[in-house]
Formats: sequence, C-alpha cells, structure tokens
Amino acid sequence: MTPHPAHAPAVREIPVPSGTAIHATLPGAQFFDAYEVADPEPTRSALQAWLDVVARTPRWTQQLMALRNRLVRLVGLKDLGQLHDGHPPASGRSLRDARSYQVGDRVGIFLIRHLSDTEVVMGQDDKHLNVQVSLSKHGPGSGPATVAISTVVHIHNALGHAYMAVVTPFHRRIARAMVQRLADHG
Repeated sequence: MTPHPAHAPAVREIPVPSGTAIHATLPGAQFFDAYEVADPEPTRSALQAWLDVVARTPRWTQQLMALRNRLVRLVGLKDLGQLHDGHPPASGRSLRDARSYQVGDRVGIFLIRHLSDTEVVMGQDDKHLNVQVSLSKHGPGSGPATVAISTVVHIHNALGHAYMAVVTPFHRRIARAMVQRLADHG
C-alpha cells in the first residue's frame, strides 16, 4: 500500500452514521465499524462512488480476497470472488454506470439491498453470517461534505465467530484503504 499524500484528507473512524439505512440494521449485530473522509465529489451518487473505488481495488486487496476465497472453501464457506464488478478498466472508472443498477442486482461480491443517491447498502448472507456494507454521503450542511463506508455483521454460529476473528484485522485495513482511495482519487 502506498502512503497517501500529505495533503490528502484524513480517514476517521466514526460510529455508523445515524439516519442511514445501514444504521437501522445495527440491533443484534456482533460487529460494526465505519470510516469517513471528506468527499471529493459530493455530486457523485453513492453507488457511483462505490463502483469507482472498487474499480481501483489495489492488487494487495485482490490478493487477500483470493487467499480468503481459497482458505474458506476448506471450511465450507462461500468463495465470494472479488470486490470489483468484472475486470476494472485502465481508466479506474467502473465498467457500468450506476444508473443502470437497481435493488437486487449484484455488484461484485454483494447484492444491492438499498439504493438512493446518498446511500447504497449491499450485502452477502450465508448460514454463518450476514454482512452488509454501506457507502453513504453526508452534507455539506453545517460542515464539509463527507463520505463513509460502514460495515454491519450479524453472526449466526461458531464458524461465523471464528471467521470474523480471523478477518477483522484485514477488513479494517481494507475498509480504511478504500475510504482513503475515495479521498485520493475522487
């Protein structure tokens, strides 16, 4: 991972933003986190911001996902594939326009569960755990416009708990890096 430029806005860990669709899924969750940064493109929709950032998924993240997929098959979990939707183009922009998606469509490893201009909630469920990820846009209102990536996980059994114990440190690094890429690349 390359260090971000000195002038890049800092990523902040925050509570899952209240008033968002993903915030409503917090009751009973065993894991949740959220990271926020100044929004370099406040007029871009939440889904377009997600598509743009996953189209520039760093190689180290792709390698971690590939390793995860190989290892989890050994214990009966799903091979999820990669975060990006198809092969990312050289331009770093998504292959598909955000306006062509609707609730229920697949975006990379996730299914869209909620979709508005200011928030997209995507999820992946199995018998061990349910994972939801949100990209939400806030402001400008009383302060600068911000963008946040939040994750909420409901764990169903011991294998789900073991899985989360192993992946949580990697998840935190990947989530922070994705939010930083939003700030660095707009």
